[in-house]
Amino acid sequence: MTIGVLGGGQLGRMLALAGYPLGLHFRFFDPSPQAPAGNLAEVISANYDDLKSLECFAAGLDLVTYEFENVPATSTHFLAKCVPIYPSPKALETAQDRLTEKTLFHRLGIPVPEFAPVNSSSDLEATLKQVGLPAVLKTRRLGYDGKGQFVLRQHDDAQHAWEAMGGFPLLLEGFIHFERELSILAVRGKNGEIRFYPLVENHHQDGILRHSLAPAPNLIPALQTQAEDYATRVLEALDYVGVLAIELFQCAGRLLANEMACRVHNSGHWTIEGAKTSQFENHLRAICGLPLGATAALGCSTMLNLIGTTPEPRQVLAIPEAHLHLYGKSARPGRKLGHVTVRADNQQTLEARLEQLGFLFSP
Repeated sequence: MTIGVLGGGQLGRMLALAGYPLGLHFRFFDPSPQAPAGNLAEVISANYDDLKSLECFAAGLDLVTYEFENVPATSTHFLAKCVPIYPSPKALETAQDRLTEKTLFHRLGIPVPEFAPVNSSSDLEATLKQVGLPAVLKTRRLGYDGKGQFVLRQHDDAQHAWEAMGGFPLLLEGFIHFERELSILAVRGKNGEIRFYPLVENHHQDGILRHSLAPAPNLIPALQTQAEDYATRVLEALDYVGVLAIELFQCAGRLLANEMACRVHNSGHWTIEGAKTSQFENHLRAICGLPLGATAALGCSTMLNLIGTTPEPRQVLAIPEAHLHLYGKSARPGRKLGHVTVRADNQQTLEARLEQLGFLFSP
């Protein structure tokens, strides 16, 4: 079976690494000729809206999936006429637009921060009265790693934010004073079978995920049940196939949905060494119609993103159960160049190993 992947970044690279032991083959589509997945499989390099190149890409494929969510929806609908695509273009379209996404959550009874669309400066004034301050003004599309967001703490911030972000369809959300940020990863097969990974606690800096703790410390069963219920509602509403990630805020014993990603997710990288079946293998199992793998955690893990620079491999690999993943990207500030996952059978041992990694990790 040959799988086409839209996007050739590190997520695609890790999909291929998980798929080769299953006898799967891959072809990638990415605008960059230097895409990291190019070391592992053929990459067709063209713009995502180049229909002729997409047609060449689809030739001979058994199915298509994504590792990058900002592919034009028109391109996915075009491909769907040629080859099965999972998750569906409908799911991708929903996740690409924060208003559509929040509207879906609200319709499914999943709690979210108060939100309202903003299409003009006068809209912003009106919605600020509705939502109140502080608030977060976001672009509806093309936002990730903290991009396309502006926190409004006082009324005077509104005009500055509009001038900085105006001209795009925007969304205003109430600012949430959360206890911590969590994420749930779920996988749904073609036959409707669903499996869940344990909730993960995520820590961000400058809008970029810095590290994830898996399973989330001090996790009570009720929170895991709540997150699984939210994910199930979304998976079934979209007739979803593959891995879905939902980012959540924990507030006073309940969870509010923030955003979702229709693909394997950065907060699930720990599953390669820290779970019985990785998110990457389970995504492939799901879209290929294979039985899903067990999702239980193997002890506890911490995943550390390598942003802008990479460590000396010898320093990392000298630590027991420390696993280094480098993506083959050229270094530049703010760029995800790799990650390290540290695993242990218990929290005390994990903390001792993280202390040895102090040059990378500061809680």
